[in-house]
Amino acid sequence: MTDFLIIGGGIAGISAAARLSAMGSVTVLEAEAALAHHASGRSAALYEPRYGAPAVVELSLASEDHFRAADHVLSPRGLMIVAKADQQDIFAAEVRDMQMTRCSVHEARAIVPILNPDSVAMAAMADHAWDIDTDLLLQGFAREARSRGAQIVTGARVSAIERGGEGWTVTTPAGEFSGRLLINAAGAWVDEVAAMAGIQPLGFTPNRRSMARIPAPGGHDISRWPMLFGAGETWYAKPDAGALIVSPAEEDPQSPHDAWADDMVLAEGLARYEEMVTEPVTRLISNWAGLRTFAPDRVLVIGRDPRQPDFFWLAGQGGYGFQTCPAASQLAADLIGGRPSGLSAGLVAALDPARFG
Repeated sequence: MTDFLIIGGGIAGISAAARLSAMGSVTVLEAEAALAHHASGRSAALYEPRYGAPAVVELSLASEDHFRAADHVLSPRGLMIVAKADQQDIFAAEVRDMQMTRCSVHEARAIVPILNPDSVAMAAMADHAWDIDTDLLLQGFAREARSRGAQIVTGARVSAIERGGEGWTVTTPAGEFSGRLLINAAGAWVDEVAAMAGIQPLGFTPNRRSMARIPAPGGHDISRWPMLFGAGETWYAKPDAGALIVSPAEEDPQSPHDAWADDMVLAEGLARYEEMVTEPVTRLISNWAGLRTFAPDRVLVIGRDPRQPDFFWLAGQGGYGFQTCPAASQLAADLIGGRPSGLSAGLVAALDPARFG
């Protein structure tokens, strides 16, 4: 019997495995054939620590030291918000909340020359945004876990969970696995895993977000362009490997599944992007979608279940899983180990599943 049995091989589960492997034996069960198949493998891969609800921002900022210490995980990207004339209030709020600096449309076009001066009325910039090498980060945590003897099992979709006298037994196609503490890091499936374990689900909602990869607009060298957001996050675009990723930034509730892009939603989002630029989208290189799973209050859930303390929630990462994972996984290890956390007491309480009653 392992000490810590983790369900979910995305960035949440693998980072937790790395932390917990210093405290005892760890087994990670991943349903798919490879790690990070679902939300973690479809991330926009940006570290912008001022993005999200206040508790998310605090957790993201607490992760910065880890990112800075990790070689080549971060690379400069920057961030730009553009807005139409009738979006002044939304634009002002986002500039304030994300601590951005306003610039003229002329200055913005000097950086991103395809911006349309007939539709872009306001712009703001920030340099506190970085690309995350998500694979490097994930594999670094996986190597750390394995170096201490952690077992990471793929193709292990959970079909049954039972609780006995010594702990939990989990049934998968790869065999049965048992552990004293069950850690639920199953992404969009966290409520389903809880129900299988006889734990009251907390009401998580997976939301689809679609993405399209398009050729570099107008043949420009876009490698140094910032990530672009439409005010109100009605779309965003980000350079990626010589192409541009464009998303309609939708949040459409879904049941847990292997998500795919909705053609109509993608077309509407691309139209919102095209309204703000001078280069039309003439073809797609590829498209995909992921599920961003939120708790009812849109804040991560990290802590022991109040009714069953040997069941631990590590869930509700939403779109913030990568940028919060260093601090989130450390908090999980501290709570499990009974150690004081370096995070504020208010933040720990804001993340505790007990907040749902």
